[in-house]
Amino acid sequence: MNQTLKNPVIKLLIWVILLLWSIAVLYPLLWTLLGSLKNNKQFFLNSPWSLPHFPLLWSNFSNVWTTYHLGTYFTNSLVVAGGSTLLGLILSATTAYILGRYPFKGSKLLFMTYIASLAVPLQLAIIPLFFLMQDLHLINKPLGLILVYTAQTLPFGIFLLVGFYKALPKELEEAAVIDGASYFGTFFRIMLPLSQPGLIAVAITNVLANWNEYFFGSILINDSAHYTVPVGVAIMQAEFQYRTEWGPLFAALMITTIPTLIFYIIFQRQIASGITAGSVK
Repeated sequence: MNQTLKNPVIKLLIWVILLLWSIAVLYPLLWTLLGSLKNNKQFFLNSPWSLPHFPLLWSNFSNVWTTYHLGTYFTNSLVVAGGSTLLGLILSATTAYILGRYPFKGSKLLFMTYIASLAVPLQLAIIPLFFLMQDLHLINKPLGLILVYTAQTLPFGIFLLVGFYKALPKELEEAAVIDGASYFGTFFRIMLPLSQPGLIAVAITNVLANWNEYFFGSILINDSAHYTVPVGVAIMQAEFQYRTEWGPLFAALMITTIPTLIFYIIFQRQIASGITAGSVK
């Protein structure tokens, strides 16, 4: 395999493929950025693919943030994505620790149930879920979305973290018990810090999934004051088709995309290393 990669023709082919893939990924982002700096006249009189005219309309970003309430949607998404990610980490870490380190009768069946749930989309249960949220008075409340997002991402977190806790040496727990540490002390002081790569991988995956989630946000929330970013941008898009405010729409898309790009660029190594390290015992 290493000899094959040293072949200059193979290396050149790999570089060409990666270059084409990078262009295919970056071009839509660049086109969206250029579109956010135009006004309606430039969209309709010129080609949609043309460059924006000077002066560049950076005011589209401030306009969509305040006038079209994207700032409110952004804050709502921060609360929902952050709250669900934190709750999901707590539940997945504690559950995975018990399943991985203290097997009990039925623990394998419980673990397989979590794994099997990965193949069943939660969207299939939207009707009973909606009535359950309604009975709990959680419709149009961020807490309702936080609980739903946590339930949706919990199985993956458990699946990934069980591998981490199984791989940790048993001698660490024995040494902690000899030193007088309780079960909670052993978990929070020793095991939880050692599983940091897995926790980071789970956190990043959950944040990206919860930030971009649209389906449940559009059904469980119908009050514009509690819209998340994907729902708010979708509503703006429907309205702008009649108002022809394409510049602010593209600006809204860029504001929505930038946080996930920054988050992924910063933690991309942790995502790869965390998933790889947790995949084997």
